[in-house]
Amino acid sequence: MEEQTLAKFEPRAAHEKNRWDVVTVQLARGKILAGFGANCPGPWGSPPETIARAMRELEDAGVHVVAISPFYETAAIGRARQAPYVNAVALIDTDRPPDALLRLLKRIERSAGRRGGRPWGPRTLDIDIVDYKGLVRYWRGGRGDFARAGARPLVLPHPLAHQRPFVLRPLANIAPDWRHPALGETAEALLRRLPKHGQGAVLKRL
Repeated sequence: MEEQTLAKFEPRAAHEKNRWDVVTVQLARGKILAGFGANCPGPWGSPPETIARAMRELEDAGVHVVAISPFYETAAIGRARQAPYVNAVALIDTDRPPDALLRLLKRIERSAGRRGGRPWGPRTLDIDIVDYKGLVRYWRGGRGDFARAGARPLVLPHPLAHQRPFVLRPLANIAPDWRHPALGETAEALLRRLPKHGQGAVLKRL
C-alpha cells in the first residue's frame, strides 16, 4: 500500500495544551482530513478547549484521531466585529461512510453548544470533512457543485477548503504531501494563491 509522510503534532507537556512537537509518522493514503473551528466559548470551555474535547468525543465514538495539527488563531469570515477563530485540522480514521461521519460530526457540534444561526456567524464549534479518502463527488468544472435546490449534498472534497487559509495552513502542517483530490495541488501551492491578510487569514500559531 502506498504511504505518505505526515507531521504528527504531540503535546509537549500536560499543562501546555496547545504546544506541539513534530513527530514524523508513516501512514497509508486513504485517510480522512477534518477541519475544526470555534470562536466563542460554549459548554466545553474556550475555543481551544472545545476543539480538544471534540477530538476526544470522536475517539469515544470509535473514530481514531491519528494526528492533530497545531492550533491557529485566524480572522473570522462574514459578520464584522467577530472574535478571531481558533482552527485546526485532524487526520482521522473510520469505517463510517461519509454521510454517517457527517451526522456524527454534527451531533458533536450540537453537544458543544452549536445552534442554527446566520451563515458565517460566531460558532462554539464547526467541524467539516475536508477530504474523505480522496473521494470526489458533486464537483463540476473545477469547483464544488453545492448551489442546488433542496437538501444540500455533502460535497467532497470540501467545496471551499482550497480558498481558506485557515484550513490550508494547518493541513499543510499535518499532511505536507497531500494533494487536493479534485484540483491536484498541494496545500502549500493553494496557499500561495491566497491573500495573506483579510477574512480567513492566519493571524498566529497558538
